[in-house]
Amino acid sequence: MKDILQLAKKVATKVIVEAGTIAKERFDQAAQMEEKDEFGDLVTEVDYLAEAVILKEISRVFPDHRIQSEEAGDNGVASDWYWQIDPLDGTNNFAIGLPVFSASITLLFKNEPVLGVIYEPMVDRLYVASINDGAFCNGKPLSIKKKEYPERSIVGWIQGHKVQNEGKAVRLRNYIDVNCKRMMRLWAPTLQWCMLAKGDLDGIILYNSEGDDLYSGILMVKEAGGIVVDFEGNEFKQTDSSKAPYFIACHPEHKDYFLKLVNEGLELSNVSSLAK
Repeated sequence: MKDILQLAKKVATKVIVEAGTIAKERFDQAAQMEEKDEFGDLVTEVDYLAEAVILKEISRVFPDHRIQSEEAGDNGVASDWYWQIDPLDGTNNFAIGLPVFSASITLLFKNEPVLGVIYEPMVDRLYVASINDGAFCNGKPLSIKKKEYPERSIVGWIQGHKVQNEGKAVRLRNYIDVNCKRMMRLWAPTLQWCMLAKGDLDGIILYNSEGDDLYSGILMVKEAGGIVVDFEGNEFKQTDSSKAPYFIACHPEHKDYFLKLVNEGLELSNVSSLAK
């Protein structure tokens, strides 16, 4: 496993920078795009171009690995090794000329994330996390920060495309927004996970958001010393496709604070629903 992981890290860090360079060179130019679902999610020519670069190299080096990619789908290979690729996380930002986007590559072994690589091309930040080996940005170790006063936290909110304006999500989001210093929605989830890992955010609330960019971020935070728990406080351990993901990520000593915040918001949300 160790040899495969070392080779995987070498390949992933090289190819993700190549893919990110494609996005950077084509940023803020007229690009072909289309809506790919009824929720308004976009796909651009850059998604396809960056994806092709990543898939070609990973498929060449690891032909017997399973690969799932945002646009191309699943290659159908049966393997304990499972790659998840999002070639352009933040496509909607990219499409409107907002320079907040990244590429994400995750490798899982027997459903456990063991390698996460995220590249932010506009500022040339390469984030790498591997199991039991720490998290790094451009070679410098990342460490999640403890807030002296967690009630003054800056919190990232991540929700799935299908959530839209679901009443429960809206009420919880509003409760968090008015009970913390600032709530941030980037529409580029991997960058929020990286911000938490390096101490720029104090917590993340994730509401039913699955995708090919999820587990690189979770691994990044955990390897930076953070915790990822569900809304009941149970530790995240591995992917479970039977359960919709609802997570809190934060410094271990802030767990109780964020659990209280989220569950107060959910309780008020349920009361509001019953009153209608």
